[in-house]
Amino acid sequence: MSIFDFLDEHEIPYKDKDLIMMAFTHSSYSNEHNVEGDNERLEFMGDAVLQVYSAERLYKLDPPLPEGLMSTRRSNLVSEKALAEVVRENNLNSFLLLGIGEEKTGGRNRDSVISDMFEAFVGAIYLDQGFEVVYKLLDELMAKHIAMIDESTYDYKTKLQEFVQADSRKSIIYETLEAKGPSNNPEFKVAVKIDGLTYGIGVASSKKQAQKNAAKDALEKLAEL
Repeated sequence: MSIFDFLDEHEIPYKDKDLIMMAFTHSSYSNEHNVEGDNERLEFMGDAVLQVYSAERLYKLDPPLPEGLMSTRRSNLVSEKALAEVVRENNLNSFLLLGIGEEKTGGRNRDSVISDMFEAFVGAIYLDQGFEVVYKLLDELMAKHIAMIDESTYDYKTKLQEFVQADSRKSIIYETLEAKGPSNNPEFKVAVKIDGLTYGIGVASSKKQAQKNAAKDALEKLAEL
């Protein structure tokens, strides 16, 4: 299977095959084989595209993320480790052209090498087809990672604090209503109270997560008011 088979399978159009192959050409390969060009310049372009893509997708999440959390999540999405994971999930590193030395020292599975390759791939598709097509590709490859930014990582407690902080007189208190079950499988029930009134209830296997769930419940109720 070639990278072009991969693109055909995902219904991603392409015109400039040389440009796309360059995205998978490591400098060690071009040096050893006297090939003109490698993927380093394309990395620069792909990095910029990924920054815009991830920012837009995070901006459109519902419920909306606060700016500080958007920044953190974007950094996580486009980190070396995260991009390398996307590459491995789709076996894209099998298309990488490496020099003999780089191959022997494990370059094909090194986070830094394959994340750079992915950025270059994104840059090549963008230059060849534009934003619409590269977004289609990224949505297919990164949908799972975007979806992971949900209630398990969303800071509902901070969001609730921001929601009520317009009135500095209001106080938020988390009260544990119940703790039951064995130590290896506990269950906590927590209420969040604003000025003494209960606005949300949360249940989870840890007190911290139960508080988050309570804050989420409160936010949903406040949004309906």
